[in-house]
Amino acid sequence: MQELLLGVDVGTTATKAVLVDKSGHIISQGRAEYLTKYLQAGWVEQDPNDWWQSFCDAVAIAQSGAPGAKIIGIAISAQAPTLIAVDGDGVPVRDAMIWMDRRAQLEADELAKSFPNISQLTGNRADPYYVAAKIKWFIKNEPSNYQKTKYFLQIPGFLNYKLTGKFGLDFAHASLLQLRSADNLNWADDVMKFVGVSEDKFPQIANSIVLQGEVLSNNQSKIPAGTPVYFGSVDGCSAALEAGVIDPGVVAEMTGTSTVLLMPTDGNNFNDAFVAIEHAIAGRQLRLGAMVASGASVAWLQQNILKAESSVEDLSDQAAKCSPGSEGLIFLPYMMGERSPIWHTNARGVFFGLSLTTTPAMMFRAVLEGTAFALAHNVEIAKKSGIKIEEIRSIGGGSKSGLWNQIKADVLGMPIAILKDSSGAAVGDAYLAGMGAGVFSDIRTTLKMNLQIESRYQPEAKLHSYYQERYARYRSLYESVKAEFDHSADSATYKVNK
Repeated sequence: MQELLLGVDVGTTATKAVLVDKSGHIISQGRAEYLTKYLQAGWVEQDPNDWWQSFCDAVAIAQSGAPGAKIIGIAISAQAPTLIAVDGDGVPVRDAMIWMDRRAQLEADELAKSFPNISQLTGNRADPYYVAAKIKWFIKNEPSNYQKTKYFLQIPGFLNYKLTGKFGLDFAHASLLQLRSADNLNWADDVMKFVGVSEDKFPQIANSIVLQGEVLSNNQSKIPAGTPVYFGSVDGCSAALEAGVIDPGVVAEMTGTSTVLLMPTDGNNFNDAFVAIEHAIAGRQLRLGAMVASGASVAWLQQNILKAESSVEDLSDQAAKCSPGSEGLIFLPYMMGERSPIWHTNARGVFFGLSLTTTPAMMFRAVLEGTAFALAHNVEIAKKSGIKIEEIRSIGGGSKSGLWNQIKADVLGMPIAILKDSSGAAVGDAYLAGMGAGVFSDIRTTLKMNLQIESRYQPEAKLHSYYQERYARYRSLYESVKAEFDHSADSATYKVNK
């Protein structure tokens, strides 16, 4: 009987499961999608039960590709952070507010005003992206639901409870609560008190490779009872692990619905390579750069503006024939507000420079260039802070676009490396399960055996010089309209007097 490790990643649009053997090779994969609820501007929710169903479906598909195999360990990662409130039986008291939800801006502003040094206290600036502001909003606006709440969980913790009946919270997700100390070793008591929540609202916290429990019998997932389940992690941590990004100098770009930069800064100080990643990106705002809209911008453009008259591949081919700079068109990719580096909830997407000669292909290319400029903005700040960046390894759905990869290389002036047979965070999760089970005693050796660079997109000096000017215009454009985003926000929706 073949013994395999199961890694599962719950993304913003779908769950992906992979089965990996003891050598780290991918044996089979499964995928299942679910809905996102856009209730109004800045209000974005998902049903936790949909995560569970998609988990079961994705795992079943992966298992069908490895009949008769035995799963010897499971680890889950997920989009983060998320507000999931559950009762004592682990049942959600409401739909979850995902990372994209920014309704708690007022509460984030209150945190910033009360704690001007909140970045030093918690390692994170005050922002509705983090859970603290969301919990404060939740307590104030839904007190009856708060009274029903036993624990606040994150997605791996919720799914692990469904599997094992035990509550838990992994180290990496805990750092994104904005309720922990900057070193993530203790609770930030003053911040907790201000938010109105106590530490008994959170379950046991442990490292990603610690055993949380074993799968219960008669489980809907049909995973055999007794299978070990480990605490798991944030998707970015697991994606960085798959990409071999565990030491300073090499950076991971996880690009899908959003783009996240993962930049290890102190990996050599830790014996456990993965713990190094967790510490390096545990909420440090310059070490976890993120753009809200990347792949989502491409999908939005096709579905809402171009009416899907051409496939993404066709548009990409046409965009490749457009001149760099998209004939003066600039796109600000802030479709749902923005996290790092501008941290601006009211920011929105902007096309600047439209004319009667603008074509769909130009708009498509402008989206690719705009998101590359947003990436460059994060890299610029990271470098100024002393973070070493020599190569970016791009992983996730966005990395499949050769045109996008080349644009990023030309904009950044550095190589963009693409992994061979990359499957993203779920593979990193399987590695976590293997580390927990003692299968991968030396994760660096495992990575060396399995990680292969398929291609490197090299920057062209002349184009990089040109894009520096367009990048300056991109930055200037945001500064010019920044205040208008805020002025416009209050009147963005027509309100009928009652």
